[in-house]
Amino acid sequence: MRAVMDKIVMLSDGDSTAELQKYLSSLTNDQLTTVINNGSLKGKKVGAMIKGIFKGSPPDSTEGSSRRLLVYQHCIPQCESGDLQTEVAADIIGLLMLETHTLPGPSLAKLASLFVEAIKVGKMGSGKSLELFPTVLTALSACETLSYGEGELSGEEYKKQLINSLCSSRWDPQCVIHLTTMFRDVPLSSEELQFVVEKVVRMLTKLDLQEIPPLVYQLLHLAAKGCKKQVLDGIICYFKEQDICQEEEQKHGESLDLEVQSIPQDQLRHVEGTAILHIVFAIRLDHELGREFLKSFKTSYGDLCPFSVALLLSVARIQRYEEQVFDLLKVAIIKSFKDEQMQQGSKFLQDLLPGHCSVAQMILETAKNSVFGWDHVTQGLVQLGFFLMDAFGPKPGPFGKTTEGSATIARTPNQLACKLGGQVLLQGFKMHESIRGEILDQVLNRLVSKTASPVNHYLDLFSDIVVSAPMILLESSSKVTETFDHLSYLPLTTVQGLLKAIQPLLKVSMSLKDALILVLRKAMFSSHLDGRKSAVTGFLLLLKNFKVLGSLASSQCSQAISSSQIQVDVHARYNSAANEAFCLEILSSLRRCLGQQADVRLMLYEGFYDVLRRNSQLASSIMQTLLSQVRRYYEPEQDLLPPVKLEPCITALGDQIYIQEPLAHLVSCTVHCLLWLQNMRRSANPNADDSDDEEEEEGYQSELQTILESMTRRMIKSELEDFELDKSAEFTTSSSVGVKNNIYAVLVMGVYEILMEYNFIKANYSKSCFEEVMELFNCYHKLAEILKEKSGKGRVPSNKSPRSLLSLGFISTLLTVLFRDSSQSREEALSVLRSSGEFVRYAVNVAVQKTQQLEETGHTDGPDGQNTDRTFRFLCDMTSVLMWRYTNIPSVVEDAGKKEKRSSLSLLCLEGLLRIFTTCQQRYPDRMAQLLSTMDISEDKVQPDDGNVTEMNFFYIRQFQRALFTQLSGGEEEFNSKEAQLLVSILSVLSRQLKPSSQQFVQMITWTVKICKETSFDPAFSKGLLSLLFNLHVLYKSPVSLLLELCQDIHSQLGDIDQNVEVEKQSHFAIVNMKTATTGALLVLSQVDRVLDEVDWLIARKKSQTSSDKSGSGEVTQTAGRQDPIEKAVTLQLGTLLTALNELVQTALLPGTCIITLLKELSRTYTTLTTLVKYYIQVCASQQGALPARFEKLVKLSGSHLTPQCYAFFTYAQSGEFSTGVADDKKKKKKNDVNTAPSAKLLRETKAIPNVIFSIEQYEKYLITLSKKSKVNLMQYMKLSASRDFRINAVTVDAALQEQEESQGTNASQDAEETPEPKQKRRKQ
Repeated sequence: MRAVMDKIVMLSDGDSTAELQKYLSSLTNDQLTTVINNGSLKGKKVGAMIKGIFKGSPPDSTEGSSRRLLVYQHCIPQCESGDLQTEVAADIIGLLMLETHTLPGPSLAKLASLFVEAIKVGKMGSGKSLELFPTVLTALSACETLSYGEGELSGEEYKKQLINSLCSSRWDPQCVIHLTTMFRDVPLSSEELQFVVEKVVRMLTKLDLQEIPPLVYQLLHLAAKGCKKQVLDGIICYFKEQDICQEEEQKHGESLDLEVQSIPQDQLRHVEGTAILHIVFAIRLDHELGREFLKSFKTSYGDLCPFSVALLLSVARIQRYEEQVFDLLKVAIIKSFKDEQMQQGSKFLQDLLPGHCSVAQMILETAKNSVFGWDHVTQGLVQLGFFLMDAFGPKPGPFGKTTEGSATIARTPNQLACKLGGQVLLQGFKMHESIRGEILDQVLNRLVSKTASPVNHYLDLFSDIVVSAPMILLESSSKVTETFDHLSYLPLTTVQGLLKAIQPLLKVSMSLKDALILVLRKAMFSSHLDGRKSAVTGFLLLLKNFKVLGSLASSQCSQAISSSQIQVDVHARYNSAANEAFCLEILSSLRRCLGQQADVRLMLYEGFYDVLRRNSQLASSIMQTLLSQVRRYYEPEQDLLPPVKLEPCITALGDQIYIQEPLAHLVSCTVHCLLWLQNMRRSANPNADDSDDEEEEEGYQSELQTILESMTRRMIKSELEDFELDKSAEFTTSSSVGVKNNIYAVLVMGVYEILMEYNFIKANYSKSCFEEVMELFNCYHKLAEILKEKSGKGRVPSNKSPRSLLSLGFISTLLTVLFRDSSQSREEALSVLRSSGEFVRYAVNVAVQKTQQLEETGHTDGPDGQNTDRTFRFLCDMTSVLMWRYTNIPSVVEDAGKKEKRSSLSLLCLEGLLRIFTTCQQRYPDRMAQLLSTMDISEDKVQPDDGNVTEMNFFYIRQFQRALFTQLSGGEEEFNSKEAQLLVSILSVLSRQLKPSSQQFVQMITWTVKICKETSFDPAFSKGLLSLLFNLHVLYKSPVSLLLELCQDIHSQLGDIDQNVEVEKQSHFAIVNMKTATTGALLVLSQVDRVLDEVDWLIARKKSQTSSDKSGSGEVTQTAGRQDPIEKAVTLQLGTLLTALNELVQTALLPGTCIITLLKELSRTYTTLTTLVKYYIQVCASQQGALPARFEKLVKLSGSHLTPQCYAFFTYAQSGEFSTGVADDKKKKKKNDVNTAPSAKLLRETKAIPNVIFSIEQYEKYLITLSKKSKVNLMQYMKLSASRDFRINAVTVDAALQEQEESQGTNASQDAEETPEPKQKRRKQ
């Protein structure tokens, strides 16, 4: 064989082709293949030999071409077999490629079939010879005709058939990548490309994870030819499914203890990361691909998944896409939250649609996955986090004021989006070292630079970072120190939040602590008041947190910071000594503040109590400071009245008078500190030996007690004249004397309150002490009444009493002893307090005031006001007392004379309960059950089981229902509207805690419906009750049928716009009567608005589905018989709504807001109908199908019933307008000659009517388009409108026309009679 090979090579090198041909002809096919085999295996001269064979086989002769084909047929499998050396195989394929175009059509066809067969049976494992296939296919497509079966095909067609058969056959997973690579070189038509792409995408699931990235890479290259959307969708869907499988496996794996995972998580994440890199690289090179990628998410966010979010964030690193990506994600997140709220708030939508896919969840998932080395995603996550926090953070209030109040629970979509931003950043900070510096920088920069808007959200994030990773933060403590330099220029709230967040670090880092102290000392002398306040805040915080050795470990001292990662012994010998020196030094700094503005002193007084409780070793210094301060304003002469000097408490600046010393707060601070210390000493050492320390303490304690006792005695003796405050004193805030008197009054009232609290606690239930408390109260009350009366004389009567200085803990104790203490020994003493109705009411009033403050700001004044757990405990105590008082003392028990007071006390208790429930829902939403479980109403009733929260909640709901029922069954004169309204408000708060699926919820709604059907009282009460009904009903089922019944009731109560028409008397709901019908109508209209919101939302959803289905390949076919459930629901909702509005449009509503609101809702209804029509136009354009019969009915209903009535209603509205205008004229003439109010009102009403007419005409315009598209005449139900945006006064025109000629007059009267036609129809019914 060697000889044969040499001979072929020699002859081919020579000139004589004829000899070569002759020699080759003499060899048999077997010999030839053997020669090739041997040569190629040894790898010597094989290239030269094959060249020789080609040279001696002219392609135009039959023999030559068949010999060429033989070489191809033999070499291809041989290269694929893997027996040859790589270079040899590559040489051979290269030679074959060069000669392919010379092969005749049939040979090419055979060769192509050979390839296809080999692929089908899986013999193309190594894919070496596949490089040849594109050349074969290209040559094939150039052929004119080829025989195929019986007939003939062109080369192009033949190639298409081949590709089709190839794509529909089974591929061996090993050769998928080779085949994909190969198709890159084949010229494909778009149809063929689609075949190929679909096949490769289908093969993704068959491959091993490791082979996915190279395949993705090849697919993206293939996408350069087209089918970009399919390629991207295919890759994303694959990873989405893998994620879901992996998640399922993790869930079940935990329960099954599976050792082996079919998809190891880390491997999957690494593969995803590589795929993302490939895609981003492809998008950088091919902007068309990028556009296609973003377009697919613009229509709906339903296609997002954690993988595509990661991909979007990586694409955002390409500058030209950055803005688009973040806008897209922002819209998706907000839309997702809004949709979620929409669905949660309506049972109708929940039943109609499947569960909601949450974008926020996906983003958090992506953040969690990025821990597997996805560095290209982390940068995007940081940007997204800050983008969300900046865009959706709290906004400044009016005049740039930041609204006070600690962050409540995120409820609105914007708050949720802002919270999501914070969660993403916090997760990123914990997981990725590379971005920590940047996150910290950005947060601190925003805290410093955003002084005009609230920064609570950044403070929360910063505090979370500190708590979760304090040691990491210490590494970049220099950044924190830099921020300190700005402290004195920052708003006070920011400083408080920042210092609170940083306190765990101060314990560990000396340098940080020193830096802070330096800054605070400077701030102490700042020219800004806020700067000095910041210094006080900072110093107080330090005092609270650096314990001095030997401080009493009171139960409340437990540190609220979870600095579990920091183990530093603060009690070490060095530390405690250093701490003591350090704390005393700070205290001396703080004493300077006692000479500053009232605001600064106030902060100090409010902070001392907490400092003392945390650091009781500082007691002596603090008490001495307070004592010396009290002495300044205390009158030591025992015979002089009053015992306090008010003169030094104020200061004048120009002609303005300011408070200089908040005396009441000073006394309050002193009293609370003193009481706490005595309490602690008593519990710490009941029988301790005296020591020097004790003596010193006894010193200031006894002196303070003496002062307080003397003050109490003399304050009771003092008359108002002693303070220069009596009935004749001036209290107007416009004059400086008035301002001074006001300040005096507030200070004196405050001192009275503090002394009441002090004496009550010291009294230990002795009758004589309680009598002193009552005397103090009487003085307080007298002054309060004067103040109320005098300030009421101003333009606005102010019922606001100054903020009470009693502590929340004291109020809760006081209420308990007043209402529920039944021990015999205390009976006599307590009767002193209980006998005064004013005092009891005062106590409840303060409780209401404190709770309101808690609801608004999240904390209350006084000791423990900042401590959420203790405040909550006080709330629980007060709730149980107020509840007991309200339910257990019926009005019959009390005398008729006290009736007036009784009802008002019960009212106050109810108001207190309502406030507490609302506060609890605002501030402690997850502790509502705990609050209710403490309210043991009475012993004989069956106690609700603790485990069952709903049962317990319902138990109280029933209590309040019973109370309301008693109110309602008493008849008109017994009925107290205010109380009934409060009860309804409480019921609506409590019913929010019920699960809509529970049995109790159904009972609640049944009860509410029953009450609405059977009772008939004043408008204010019925408004509350109807609102409750609507709020419950929407969570139970769609409210349209309810609205229809209410509209019929309103119509029958108010009568028809045409006085000749008799409206049939209907009464579904007794709550709708003549008085309440207008209020009812407004509420019904607000519900109509809500239903229209839902319908609009559903149509928009269907629209986006249709458009995305249209862009996808799958055609949506809808059988004529079955209508889509969403379309059906929309049509039914609108149908019932139109019938309800049809009732209202015929109702003689009172002119004013009611008519305007109805016109607005009509306009909106027609707009929604137009949207629905546009949707059907879109559907008709994309697919041929009959319009649903229901929709035709809806159009008929709108055209034949509602529209004509609308035009009649416009006439009614316009005639009413002028009459109200005239009435208004008379009223207003006195005040202003130029009659502005009615003209503005006229303008409003005149605008509303043209708007409705415009929407009706738009609706009809699109109906015409739809009629053409669908070939159904929808306009047969529509009448031509007679009213436009101008008015013709029919009477004037009539008179003019009659003067001219009779005939035209008759025409006009016929025209005028055309509109009321539907009414005649109704008469026949």
